[in-house]
Amino acid sequence: MPPMATSASVLTLPRLSISPTMPARASPTTTMTRRTRPLRAACAYTLQEGQSRRSHRLPCGLDLEVIAQQPPSPAPTPGRSERPPLVFVHGSFHAAWCWAERWLPFFSRAGFPCFALSLRAQGESSIPSDTVAGTLETHTGDIADFIRKEVPVPPILIGHSFGGLIVQQYISCLQGSEPLHPKLSGAVLVCSVPPSGNSGLVWRYLLTKPIAAIKVTLSLAAKAYANSLPLCKETFFSSQMDDELVLRYQNLMKESSKLPLFDLRKLNASLPVPSATDGTLEILVMGASNDFIVDAEGLSETARFYNVQPVCVEGVAHDLMLDCSWENGAAIILSWLDKLAPRSA
Repeated sequence: MPPMATSASVLTLPRLSISPTMPARASPTTTMTRRTRPLRAACAYTLQEGQSRRSHRLPCGLDLEVIAQQPPSPAPTPGRSERPPLVFVHGSFHAAWCWAERWLPFFSRAGFPCFALSLRAQGESSIPSDTVAGTLETHTGDIADFIRKEVPVPPILIGHSFGGLIVQQYISCLQGSEPLHPKLSGAVLVCSVPPSGNSGLVWRYLLTKPIAAIKVTLSLAAKAYANSLPLCKETFFSSQMDDELVLRYQNLMKESSKLPLFDLRKLNASLPVPSATDGTLEILVMGASNDFIVDAEGLSETARFYNVQPVCVEGVAHDLMLDCSWENGAAIILSWLDKLAPRSA
């Protein structure tokens, strides 16, 4: 089957009425709890050696889960300056755990302090009393608040899927003489939703394989991936991925998202993201050759927006950081990081 439209807690077909699956109606006790003290999501991910979990308190009173991993040795390698911190932003149905599994150990061993955030209502972050987790602006503001208060030097911001769109919104806030958010040392967009959103992706799939496109889109809108191992594998992973590992990630995905990241209709109406960078920020745009969600044109659109050449990693699927050849993408990012000029925007 062809690549499908990008996962956001639900996917929407243009001009088709698809209602997102909403959580069960809260009991009066639960409703009262949400009003007085934010509920905390639960996601049973066991940390690896060298990792820590903590909460970052936002000005609104909500907490964001942070999984951190520092380099084994705090001293920089001789002849090499201190590595910038890496801040990771997940996409829909995921949380901080998706980075902690493979990439946090990899990049921390390479000397980078690593921080993976769980967005509102994802992972073990607080659940706002709303029908969706937030907007591009609220998610971007949350990341900015974390960086401003807890990251002492400009980091590299790395976003996957809809997390990549959030990173693009953050970049747009760096324009002008007085940027709205803390500076960055660079940005990496991994299998990212393009600046125009997922509507163009959906239309392309409808025109090429309409029956398959509608079937899979409706399945994702109903979160059918959560109860179908074959569909979960086809959507996020390569066909050769071990079923037991896919089942483990499927269970984590089911636990991760308590609310949709966005109201997709409002999101798509607000896109494309504002003007691109002025060229002072280094950006890597990376895709996957077997991506079932973001197609080659979506990857090219993002690269054109930032006037860079896209990098397509062969033999991996949408969840590039978890797939069976996850180290291929990680190695490309590490090579790019090694060549970065020591400047920030």
